[in-house]
Amino acid sequence: MSEFIERPRYFCALGGALETLSALPDVVPILHAAPGCAGNITWTQNGGSGLQVGGYCAALAVPSSNVQEREVVFGGLERLREEIRSTVELIEGRLYFVITGCVTEVIGDDVKAVVSEFQKEGVPIIHAETGGFKGNSYYGYDLVLQSLFRNYLERDVLKVKKRVNVWGVVPFMDVFWRGNLEGVRTLLEKLGLEVNSFFSGADTLDDIRKAGGAELNIVLSDVYGVEAAEVFQEVHGTPYIQLPLPVGPSATDQFLQQVSEALSLNKSATDQMIAAEHQQYYHYFEPLIEGYNDLDLQRYAIIIGDVNYAVALTRFLADDLGWLPEFVVFTDQLSEEQQQKLTDARFDLKSGLKPKVVFETDTSEIIRHLKQNWPEFKSQKYYNAFSPAFVVGSSLDRDLAQSIGASHLSISFPVANRVVIDRGYTGYRGGLRLIEDLLSSIIVGR
Repeated sequence: MSEFIERPRYFCALGGALETLSALPDVVPILHAAPGCAGNITWTQNGGSGLQVGGYCAALAVPSSNVQEREVVFGGLERLREEIRSTVELIEGRLYFVITGCVTEVIGDDVKAVVSEFQKEGVPIIHAETGGFKGNSYYGYDLVLQSLFRNYLERDVLKVKKRVNVWGVVPFMDVFWRGNLEGVRTLLEKLGLEVNSFFSGADTLDDIRKAGGAELNIVLSDVYGVEAAEVFQEVHGTPYIQLPLPVGPSATDQFLQQVSEALSLNKSATDQMIAAEHQQYYHYFEPLIEGYNDLDLQRYAIIIGDVNYAVALTRFLADDLGWLPEFVVFTDQLSEEQQQKLTDARFDLKSGLKPKVVFETDTSEIIRHLKQNWPEFKSQKYYNAFSPAFVVGSSLDRDLAQSIGASHLSISFPVANRVVIDRGYTGYRGGLRLIEDLLSSIIVGR
């Protein structure tokens, strides 16, 4: 019997692909899918990504073939040709990218053949097969990158010293993707590197086209974008390293040191940069210490999120803020191998704390796991209460926080109760922003 996921925290593969293309500069997505796909994706995104929706040829403005019963019976290739031709004539873009939905995948439309026809006419167009049933939105992100690396990037480009590519932060699924990418980009530029981060405001399609000339690829995830990195290495011969999302000083120190080591940069210069960042970070943080202690703002923490945030936030809370992360929930669909890797490699905290790690996709089951691992013997006069507590998760976790009397902050997808523009939590400055948001959530009712 098949299983269902109750209150999932992601879209289908098509949704992830559309979001990814919406974030790329000068790219026009073309959906070959049934009516309603773009609309459903848009309003789910609108409700879960901090009101980030819209953009050039994105959301409800995206071109779509909107196949009907006729195309299901007789095939939808002619309708696709019509849609591509109309889009190229009416919408200005430097790259057109066809992505497919469940219906057109099931009926077996040969999208590659149609795309090849337009390529022979000189139209800059590529495609990816992104039927929603193939996986979730994170996989759709990976499929788009794979196609981009195979079919669009220039080949046999000379490697340029100190040029790097960065990915692994999934647009819109990481609600703070803009700020997070800009934070990482700024850090790497301070190391003297030339950075292509694909989705930031500083990136261009020309930069992306020449990404094969990078000396190193940096994947900011243990899962997202890893298959794309392997494709990149196969096609363009560029090695990659996987590093967790750097949030706060401890993780950022390690991030910079590992990048510096991988590129054989001057260690002394890297250490000097880190020292300068520390001086600034603690200059801002120090005035908070007295209030932090007097108001007793330390908390037991429950961290609920995807691969990137569950790891990054746990480390920040334990090693930088001095909180006690007792319970970490990964909400992704992960293989046993991926689960074991995350448990073994990413929870060696400097503080020595050993949080309970759970892998759970169903939102309502999280409270059951918590009660199993932290029983309250209220019939006894004294018991070890899970208080004061704080839930760092998504909008779906507010009920959990209320049920245990905890404060709450939405960071991982979906975030429906915050408006996000360019806020980010990566790096040293991002750590300060996160402290502000966490502690403000505690004292907001004072």
